[in-house]
Amino acid sequence: MDNVTIGQTIAQLRKEKKLSQRILAEQAGITHSAISSIENGKVSPSVSSLQKIVNVFSLSLSEFFTLEIQQESNEKVIITHTDLVEIGNDSVSMKLVCNGKKSRQMGFLIEQYSPHSNTGLKSIEHDGEEAGTVLEGEIELNYGEDTYIIKAGESYLIDTSIPHKFTNYSDKPCKMISAHTPPTF
Repeated sequence: MDNVTIGQTIAQLRKEKKLSQRILAEQAGITHSAISSIENGKVSPSVSSLQKIVNVFSLSLSEFFTLEIQQESNEKVIITHTDLVEIGNDSVSMKLVCNGKKSRQMGFLIEQYSPHSNTGLKSIEHDGEEAGTVLEGEIELNYGEDTYIIKAGESYLIDTSIPHKFTNYSDKPCKMISAHTPPTF
């Protein structure tokens, strides 16, 4: 989804719930101006901000980005590159592998972090577990009070209810894959 589509979808969900932008901002814990800019397609929300917004609608990020797919398609076995659903932003690409199944038990992402990018200013928290492997480059994982550097070929396994954040401090892109359960993210 591009910024305009993300904004339009948020505005539609907000109107269906009969919420003002100001009330949505308060419930999501972000500023009213941020909601306005996102809905107008002027900015690309960070992963953590978008997660806070969709949580107000009792949706996970996966559910938010696959609303159209779930309405339009049957379950697929083979998912091509063109079927992947981009849930990231301009600096962090997170491509969701999704087959249209509404009751998935797992989420799977193909991620690429541009040099000097991160998942957002604030840490992410969601129910479940997550495992991932760095394919190229390296990434810093802030996990609770600890910091780890994960290099190509190394993997991680975390409890996602503990605040966490990924940052690529290097001058090279970082490519990784991750899976999480339940598919709340």
